[in-house]
Amino acid sequence: MDRSPFPYHGPLQADQVSGREALVVDIAQRITDRRLTALVGPRRYGKTSLLKRVAADLQAVGPQPVWIDLYQLTSMADLASAVDRGLATVVGPVRQVLDSIASGMSLKIGMLGIELSRRHRRESDPGLSLRSLLEALVDTSQRHDIFIVFDEFSGIAGVEGGAGVLRTELQHHFQSMGIVFAGSEPSVMRTLFSDQTQPFFAQADLVEVGPLADDALFRIVEDGFDRTGRSTGGVTSRIVDFAKGHPQRAMQLSDAVWRLVDPGGTADSQTWGRALANVRANVDTGSERIFGLLPTGHQKTLRAVASAGSIYGRHAQLLYLSPGTAQGASMALLGNGLLRHHRGQLVVVDPLLADWLRRRFPL
Repeated sequence: MDRSPFPYHGPLQADQVSGREALVVDIAQRITDRRLTALVGPRRYGKTSLLKRVAADLQAVGPQPVWIDLYQLTSMADLASAVDRGLATVVGPVRQVLDSIASGMSLKIGMLGIELSRRHRRESDPGLSLRSLLEALVDTSQRHDIFIVFDEFSGIAGVEGGAGVLRTELQHHFQSMGIVFAGSEPSVMRTLFSDQTQPFFAQADLVEVGPLADDALFRIVEDGFDRTGRSTGGVTSRIVDFAKGHPQRAMQLSDAVWRLVDPGGTADSQTWGRALANVRANVDTGSERIFGLLPTGHQKTLRAVASAGSIYGRHAQLLYLSPGTAQGASMALLGNGLLRHHRGQLVVVDPLLADWLRRRFPL
């Protein structure tokens, strides 16, 4: 059986990433030039996949990646363990050097979590362990060309003093290693790098990861069908129009259509209707859950934007949505990645959430 050319569960492999070639080149050049960069974009917009492609391209010509995932941190012990796990994934000559340096500091890469759990709380000092791990990383960068990816960097906000430790240990070595930060909470990421009270204030260029361009998405869909002996029959334009550039949702919709077309077959309007119904059935419960967790003002604002693309006017009046409430809610929803700006208008980031809102609450 053919494997679907439209994977959408989790980050893509490096060779599966397409449609963002200019951004890939830009990020790779920034890393090579040792320009600290922070990628900002909504969740499921392909930031991790993009960085995997960049890492693979750079690794092919020399620099080795060190990938550190800071998702959902709540303590200094979490942060130290995340750095330790990231260092444990390093392989080859770089790992040999790293292990050699670590052994001289009485560190066992990949074992910190176990060691912290075994020690008595009063005897453990995860902050000291974190500093030692970062020192070993810096020393390794003096001997090998490496770059660091701090993925889900917004998680650092959950660790009191965590960003300060990272900056203290790394700031004098920014010219010896490339560093990229990526995060899916736009307001948190902007605060971390734009607020004067934050340790990383003005330390990195903010680069927005926006929606995929329509023409790039069109080519991806058409190519996927062509490579597997199928024809879109004109359905591609419907996928592109519905997805609004959302990478993961575009692949999910394309996959749903593809699975309904036999090898040698052609999709049509009925295929699209069935595929969309299948996807809606899979995501509607999640959309309802997201909506239900929001305050009332946020809910009304999302409904107004989904229906009219504006927080003012007749739709807002029908919802008894005051301008003050709408302004505050829209700022919060932009900050948490549920809304974005597009051509001067507000839009719901997830097209399937917007679709659910319009069907569930028709105005």
